[in-house]
Amino acid sequence: MANKSNNQETLTLVLSLLITLGLLGFGVWYFRNSLPFGFKQQTQPSASQRGAEQAYDSSRLDTSLPNPNLLSIDGSVTIVALMKQLQIAFNPVNPSLPTSYGLPNGSPNGTNKGIQNLRDGRVLMAASSRPLKPDEAQAGLVQVPIARDALAVAVGINNPYKGELTIEQLKGIFQGKITNWSQVGGPNLPIKVINRSPDSGTYTLFQEAVLLEEPFAADSANFTTVKKDETTSILRALGDNGISYSTVSQIENQKTVRFIPINGISPTDKTAIENGTYPISRVVYLVVPRKTSPAAKQFI
Repeated sequence: MANKSNNQETLTLVLSLLITLGLLGFGVWYFRNSLPFGFKQQTQPSASQRGAEQAYDSSRLDTSLPNPNLLSIDGSVTIVALMKQLQIAFNPVNPSLPTSYGLPNGSPNGTNKGIQNLRDGRVLMAASSRPLKPDEAQAGLVQVPIARDALAVAVGINNPYKGELTIEQLKGIFQGKITNWSQVGGPNLPIKVINRSPDSGTYTLFQEAVLLEEPFAADSANFTTVKKDETTSILRALGDNGISYSTVSQIENQKTVRFIPINGISPTDKTAIENGTYPISRVVYLVVPRKTSPAAKQFI
């Protein structure tokens, strides 16, 4: 009887220990997974995130150059609305200094060309929708982040395809491997791809984030790479079977196009953009030489 009692006590202790360990294990799991920081597995930062980490503190700018008579800026087409708002806001701050955006007649030339114009001394500042490349940073340029933005994939409002796309399917479309809407569950219609100009920072980001820096498909009957980076003409050309991409702000108020969710997430989901869940987001920058004018720093 004593041996049986000892066995029961041992079994009770073992069960108590297992229950305690189980509760402790659940507590650790819950604690780790309920925290908004710290223990959760971290993904590798995107190039845009790395660019933001390497962003320049504008307070460190060398402002020993004289103020210009005109603060000339060139660069990103996809954030032209934001740049116009910044110009409007700057005017009462410094009413004696006019600003211009785009060369030669107020039409911005895209991020890549805008940065090249800055390097060539044709403008004093560039608006960039991608991080600086190593050679640009080595040339003495610095980037100051001003906003976070997302790219949206758009189709014509009357496109019969009503589904969403995965990032892999999107890659296949822009590499010419998926050429018919029926291959992604839609109607039997050829996919007309309208790609942005290589001068566009949006083109560069899309190639990096979606194609993983692999090449786009070559131009063909149903794949067109535009020569000038103009969003409005791209959206007008989509028709009933076209697809393209742009910044969200340039598409959301358009009546002739609509968004395609990517990986089940809409590009208008601000929380998903902020936490990096939406797969095509970026930081946008103002770029200046490290040695600049007080007025340029004031604009930034």
